[in-house]
Amino acid sequence: MSALLARLRSALFMAWMAVTVVPFAIAAVLLSIVVRGDPVYWVCITWLRLCIGGARVICGVNYRVSGMEQLPVDRLSAVILLPKHQSTWETFAFPALMPHPLCYVFKRELLYIPFFGWAIGRLDMIHIDRNKRAQAWSRVAEQGRRHMQKGNWVIMFPEGTRTARGSQGVYKSGGTRLAVELGTPVVPIAVSSAKCWPRKSLMLRPGVIDVSIGAPIASVGRQSDELMREVEAWIEQEMRRLDPEAYADAPRAAA
Repeated sequence: MSALLARLRSALFMAWMAVTVVPFAIAAVLLSIVVRGDPVYWVCITWLRLCIGGARVICGVNYRVSGMEQLPVDRLSAVILLPKHQSTWETFAFPALMPHPLCYVFKRELLYIPFFGWAIGRLDMIHIDRNKRAQAWSRVAEQGRRHMQKGNWVIMFPEGTRTARGSQGVYKSGGTRLAVELGTPVVPIAVSSAKCWPRKSLMLRPGVIDVSIGAPIASVGRQSDELMREVEAWIEQEMRRLDPEAYADAPRAAA
């Protein structure tokens, strides 16, 4: 595919997201006046599915998921998802792919994005002020406990921000700290999204994104830092299996 065609298709996809977010965001905000919870969540998920479908149809970005059977099927069995973070794609895809409602922990600045931010502000999620770390952690712990008591799954990106293809960020232990405090299993997830949608880019490339879901890891009796090292080792080793070309010149992750 020529670079020009890729740019045109990417521009069309961005326009698709911009146009479709408006009616869904308005619907979510208006619905939230009458009812909160699952109905508003699933309105937003419908838009996310349109985005993932749009990326597939318009830009040729497909995906395949392995390990879905690793996830609990009991509606009240809570887990904390800890995925690799390379792209905007997985932030949109995970709620659309997962069988249970997800609760994101995200920076509050996203609430100020027109339409998109207004809609997620009506969802029962955990938005934090990164400049107030002590208060942010208290909010994560308090709200995370409430969500998981309802059977919702909390999702946190351990690296905090998107990393370039073939690179590795600093894995922070906030997710495992919450897991240890609540006795909740963590689920490591590897995702090769930067192959098709690199960070800080509006250009999408055709291809297949692999999502690999690891087995839940028990947190009871563990130390949060040590547990995160296990999560990190699994994800980084799996990333090298999913996308060996990107890691050809990179050192192997510690086992």
